[in-house]
Amino acid sequence: MRLILLGPPGAGKGTQAQRLVEKYSIPQLSTGDMLRAAVKAETEVGLKAKAVMDAGELVSDAIVNAIVSERIDAPDCENGFILDGYPRTLHQADAVAEMLAGKGIGLDAVIELLVDDKALVGRIVKRAEEAKAAGQPVRKDDTPEVFDERLREYYKKTAPLTGYYYAKGMLKTVDGMDTIEGVTSQIEKILGEI
Repeated sequence: MRLILLGPPGAGKGTQAQRLVEKYSIPQLSTGDMLRAAVKAETEVGLKAKAVMDAGELVSDAIVNAIVSERIDAPDCENGFILDGYPRTLHQADAVAEMLAGKGIGLDAVIELLVDDKALVGRIVKRAEEAKAAGQPVRKDDTPEVFDERLREYYKKTAPLTGYYYAKGMLKTVDGMDTIEGVTSQIEKILGEI
């Protein structure tokens, strides 16, 4: 099963992806996680990505495309994967289609989590508070100011993907404002129809 999860920052893509990982034993390929790992390792790509991420902007397509293509070739992706936070632009969507075609595989579904933007700010603030309370580091992008910039970037660059995948007959939508369990149930229903 090869899936893409779409939705603005804080929509719950990571939470839902983790549930799908557990149920289907396929990896979640989060570009954010992959990039944060590169930043932590202070690789050349990681250092370049760090400056961009700290500013709340998106990392270049060339960097992200290379990381994702390499990761899809890993043995644990043989039975499928979940792309979380990628593609983010129409150019990346074309690159994904070309990359997968070159590997002889395709996507099974693109699932969009529809959410209320105003409620997202509350989710981000809560996520930061919970991380701090648990003694975990707070992501630098979990502040209302950086989140607002990320949300603008999402609508400018990523939101057009809904039309792109709708036109291909691949887009499915779920109510991302439902409970976590409710969203999971909606996704399960979609996957059951594939």
